[in-house]
Amino acid sequence: MYRSNVLVCGGTGCTSSNSLQIAEKLKEEIKKNGLEKEVNVITTGCFGLCALGPIMVVYPEGSFYSMVKIEDIPEIVEEHLLKGRIVTRLLYQETVVDDTIKSLNKTAFYAKQKRVALRNCGVIDPEKIDDYIARDGYAALGKVLTEMTPDEVIQTILDSGLRGRGGAGFPTGLKWKFAAGNQADQKYVCCNADEGDPGAFMDRSVLEGDPHSLIEAMAIAGYAIGASKGRVYVRAEYPIAVKRLQIAIDQAREYGLLGEDIFGTGFNFDMELRLGAGAFVCGEETALMTSIEGKRGEPRPRPPFPAVKGLYQKPTILNNVETYANIAQIILNGPEWFASMGTEKSKGTKVFALGGKINHTGLVEIPMGTTLREIVFEIGGGIPNGKKFKAAQTGGPSGGCIPEEHLDVPIDYDNLLAIGSMMGSGGLIVMDEDNCMVDVAKFFLEFTVDESCGKCTPCRIGTKRLLSTKSQRVRAQWKCSTRWRSCANSSRRTLCAVWDKPLPTPFFRLCVISETSISLIFRIRSVPQAFVKTCSSTQSIKRSAPAAVSAQESAPFRLFPSPTTPLPERDVRLWKSTPRSVSSAALVWLHVSLTLFIRLKERREYNGNVEYQNQRQRLSG
Repeated sequence: MYRSNVLVCGGTGCTSSNSLQIAEKLKEEIKKNGLEKEVNVITTGCFGLCALGPIMVVYPEGSFYSMVKIEDIPEIVEEHLLKGRIVTRLLYQETVVDDTIKSLNKTAFYAKQKRVALRNCGVIDPEKIDDYIARDGYAALGKVLTEMTPDEVIQTILDSGLRGRGGAGFPTGLKWKFAAGNQADQKYVCCNADEGDPGAFMDRSVLEGDPHSLIEAMAIAGYAIGASKGRVYVRAEYPIAVKRLQIAIDQAREYGLLGEDIFGTGFNFDMELRLGAGAFVCGEETALMTSIEGKRGEPRPRPPFPAVKGLYQKPTILNNVETYANIAQIILNGPEWFASMGTEKSKGTKVFALGGKINHTGLVEIPMGTTLREIVFEIGGGIPNGKKFKAAQTGGPSGGCIPEEHLDVPIDYDNLLAIGSMMGSGGLIVMDEDNCMVDVAKFFLEFTVDESCGKCTPCRIGTKRLLSTKSQRVRAQWKCSTRWRSCANSSRRTLCAVWDKPLPTPFFRLCVISETSISLIFRIRSVPQAFVKTCSSTQSIKRSAPAAVSAQESAPFRLFPSPTTPLPERDVRLWKSTPRSVSSAALVWLHVSLTLFIRLKERREYNGNVEYQNQRQRLSG
C-alpha cells in the first residue's frame, strides 16, 4: 500500500514533450530518496488538458503539476513527496486558492464536463488489466453473458438512444439489430480507429488511455449479434495506441476474457489488429473493410450494406472507438441513465478535440446540448491574445464553419445540420479574426485532392482540376465563392447564392470526397458575374450584389454542402445564365448519368431478391 500515487500523462501530446523521460527521472529520484516503497509512479493516458503538458498529478492531495520539466523533478520529490510541502509555483495556477488546493474537477476546464467515454483516461495505467478491473472493468461483459439474452442487449442499446459517434449518427442499437437478424456461419465486429479528420484525436486518446473498454464493448457486440471474431482497424501513425491495444488484447486472452468459453458460458470471441496506412477514404465503412481484406482501400456500392455483406462478404457491424467506449457503462448503469444526458434526439455525451486558436487545447467530453459558447469560452478558456472569435470548424472536410451568431446553439446532431455544419467525429477547430476563410476552404480542397482514392471520376478529376486551374476568372470566382459573410461589412453567408444551395440533381457518390468534389465543381462554375471581384484575406468585401441575391438569410458557411434538394427558381436562373466550361461539365454529367443508370439497375435487381424482402419484413416486424 502506497501513501502517494503520482500519475504522469503518457498520451501522445505529453510524450512528445518528454513525459516518459520525466517518469523515469521521477522513479530515479524516488529511489534515491528511499521512497520506492511509499510512492507509486503510474503512467496513464491523456488527462485532456493538453495545452499544459507534460502533466503530473499527485494523490491523495490532487496536486496538478503542469508544464513539468525534467529539472523540476528533484525539487518536487524532495519538497512534496519527502517533506510534504507542495511546490505551488509549479502547479496549475487555477487550482491554487489562497493556501488551499482546489480540486481539478472544480476548475473551468473540467467543471462542465461529464466523462463517460473518457472515464478512465488519466486515471488508470492502460497497460495493466488489473487497474481496469478495479474500475468495474469487464463487469458489463460478465453481466451480459450470464444475465442477458442477445435481444435484451440490443434492446438496451436501443433504449439508451446511443448514436454512432463516427459522424453519421446512425442509431447503434439499430445497426446491431440489422446484423443480428442475418443468419451466417460467420459474423464480424469491426472497429473504426482510423480517425482521418484533420484536428481529430479523440479515438487515439481512448486507445492510449483505456484500451480495455474497447475490447469489452466489442465482445459485448459480438455476443449481441452472434459474432465470434473482431477486427480493429487503426492507423499505423498511432504507435502508442497500437502498442497499448495489443498489450490489452494479450492480457485479456491471458485472463480468459478473450478466446473460447468466456466466463464459462460457451461464448467464443477473439479479435485482431489491422494497421492502416492513414488513407482518409478508409474511414468510410466499405473502404475500411476492403482494406482489412488486403485489397486497395476503395468504397464499394451499397446495398448490400455491411449488416448483410460486410467483411469477407459476411454480416458485419462497424462502430468507432468512442461509440464502443460508451457500451459498458450503458450496460452497468442502465439505458435510462445514459438517456438522461443530452437532448431529445441526441443522447449522452460527446468528446471533442479542441484545437486551433484557443487557450486550452485538448480533449473535452460534454453532454449533448452544451452550447458552442460554453465549449470555447468557458471550457476552452477563450481566444488567445484577446482576439475576436470568427468561426469554429466542425465535421472535418464534410462539415462547415460556425460563425459567432450561432455560438449559443445547443450542440447536437440535428442542430448542427440545421445551421449548415455537422457533428463529424469530434474535431473542433477554432479560428480568430486573423484567419482567412479562403485559405480554410483551400486547405480542405487540397486535402480532398490528396486523399482521393481515384475510383470516382468527379473526385479524381474534378478536385484536381479545381485546384490546378490557371484561369484568372475561375480563380477569382473561387475566391469570392469561398469568402463568407463573417467579414465586418457583410451579413451574408457567402458571396455566391448558389454555393450554399444543394445541387439540382441527386448525385451518386461512394464516399464523402466524391460528393465534396461534385458540389465544388458546379458551385465554383456557377458564380454570378456580379461577384467576380478580387478579395484580400484582411479586407472585407463590399456588397455589390443584386437585391435578389444579397437577400440571403444568415447561416454559416458550409464547406461542402450535400446535394439533396432542388435549387430555388432564382438560383436556377443564375445557374442557366452563367457561362461554364462545357468539357469538364460534360465529363461529370456523363459519369453521373452512367453511374446512376448502373446503380438503379442493381437496385432493382436487389429489391427483387425474395430473401432480401423477407429479411426486411422480418426486421420491421
